Amino acid sequence: MHTQDTLQRLHLAAIHAGLLDEAEPAPADGIPTEATAQAIETLLERELQVPEPDEAACRRHYDANAARFGHGERAQLRHVLFAVTLGVDVSALRQRAEACLIDLRAAGAQTDARFAQAALELSNCPSGEQGGNLGWLAADDCAPEFAREIFFGHAEVGVLPRLVHSRFGLHVVEVLAREPGVVPPFEAAHAAVAQSLRQQAWITALQQYLRRTDSDSPLVQ
Repeated sequence: MHTQDTLQRLHLAAIHAGLLDEAEPAPADGIPTEATAQAIETLLERELQVPEPDEAACRRHYDANAARFGHGERAQLRHVLFAVTLGVDVSALRQRAEACLIDLRAAGAQTDARFAQAALELSNCPSGEQGGNLGWLAADDCAPEFAREIFFGHAEVGVLPRLVHSRFGLHVVEVLAREPGVVPPFEAAHAAVAQSLRQQAWITALQQYLRRTDSDSPLVQ
């Protein structure tokens, strides 16, 4: 769900609901006016029905995602970043990234030197000057979509067999080493588990509301 598109639709929905003056400017570059932000908050509080997760739902979510509630896990990483920038040919960029990935996975004993060379010559990240080295990172140090590919139950060490996608572009990633974290028991993680489920339920409720306004309101079509 694109943030700018969502804000535009909620801005119109707030007008349609009588919570915002029609003359109020639409959000620009993903930034709503104060009046629009307050109207959207009021609208969502009124319209979204977000159920409170029960104990059984929390337990199931914890059992399926226990590693996500751990702490202290770290990985020593290096990468080659193929940045997605305005006007870039994404298809050609992907081809270059995949060619680099194949080359480094096939490097064998030469991986260390070849990775450093690839990072220096190809990476759009300043770390390329240091062979792509990112040092020791925890999940909180990374963009969430990047962290999901590295942490939370992943155990691979070496050049990952897939490109890692993030808001910055396509990454060829090598995990040099890992330090396991500590997964707390369910009782200690209960509050975080419940909050995670609430967030998921809120997103689902928002998506359902937007689909409903798409079909019901001519202003949001």
